Amino acid sequence: MDLTYTEEEQDFRARLRAWLAKVLPELPAKPSPDDWPGRRAYDLGWQRRLYEAGYAGLHWPVDAGGRGATPTQHLIFLEETERAGAPYVGANFVGLLHAGPTIAAEGTAEQRARWLPPVLRGDEVWCQGFSEPDAGSDLASLRTRAVRDGDDYVISGSKIWTSHAEVADWCELLVRTDPGAPKHRGISWLAMPMDAPGVSVRPLRTLAGSAEFAQVFLDEVRVPVANRVGAENDGWRVTMVTLSFERGTAFVGEVVACRRTLGELARTAKANGRWDDPVLRRRLGRLYGEFGALWRLTQWNVSEAERSAGGVPGTGGSVFKLAYSHARQELYDTAAEVLGARSLSLEEEWTLDRLSSLSYTIAAGTSQIQRNIVAERILGLPKGR
Repeated sequence: MDLTYTEEEQDFRARLRAWLAKVLPELPAKPSPDDWPGRRAYDLGWQRRLYEAGYAGLHWPVDAGGRGATPTQHLIFLEETERAGAPYVGANFVGLLHAGPTIAAEGTAEQRARWLPPVLRGDEVWCQGFSEPDAGSDLASLRTRAVRDGDDYVISGSKIWTSHAEVADWCELLVRTDPGAPKHRGISWLAMPMDAPGVSVRPLRTLAGSAEFAQVFLDEVRVPVANRVGAENDGWRVTMVTLSFERGTAFVGEVVACRRTLGELARTAKANGRWDDPVLRRRLGRLYGEFGALWRLTQWNVSEAERSAGGVPGTGGSVFKLAYSHARQELYDTAAEVLGARSLSLEEEWTLDRLSSLSYTIAAGTSQIQRNIVAERILGLPKGR
């Protein structure tokens, strides 16, 4: 991509910056981290403001309800919203960054018309029902069953680490529709309403004390066959589309946030005297270079996605996910050095970020999985036995 900005792009940036300066002071106070109904209302309210201003689904295709913005405009949007301290996608994470793009790429016209506008308007929240107690990194071993009964599937099983299940309206759900097929086949991708009879949600508390994950139990839940995205038993391929979005472009905003945090770390270190430590200064300098490289990789991945059929990111997402997960952990380890004894307090935002960073080498595919993808699909190395 061309890394210089055209006059039109500069104008886009200026108009966005002016809009953010006007609207951000009007936002209500951010709710408590434990107040999930409040967080849902806050996050959906922000999404509604983006929609009304024409900034929702900026990079989505026009026929999927987006604005069809260029990769550069998309990245400008992320830079400016992070610079201004605008709210993150929050509870809209799965709908905007996983399920929505997957339906835009793989759904029928009717499915796109039903599910995409409510996501963009901030009317509905989605959660992700992929992992199971015995199928995490080896996702294809999932055992939640869906048995065809007329125009419905009848689903039984359970999902774990289901993000935002307690406030979700819909779940992107992987089920096994042919138990006799090889494990990577016989899987289907469904959209399940979370208020369907037989769905129960048990929140899970994380190391940091938050409860954004849950275990979801499914007891003979009926889901219309019309809610299946892609062909029956072709869900593994559709899942790879979802995971490509998750690893390829869903973390883009976080890279911008990490670069901002890095600057705040340097300023804090200068203020509390930790800047005098040459080892710490070298570490901050190296992180500055790493996140600069990650931003360039982000630009490359976004550009590649825009050129591909359906806007689906490629295997470069695994390179990014692998490098970003470890860089983020080192960033917040460094934050602990800067904070000193204060890093033991859960009242410190960077302490909570440090605890949550531990999950990054596991979530969205472990680092071992990403290394396998890089080895087999990019380097062409043989598969292990």
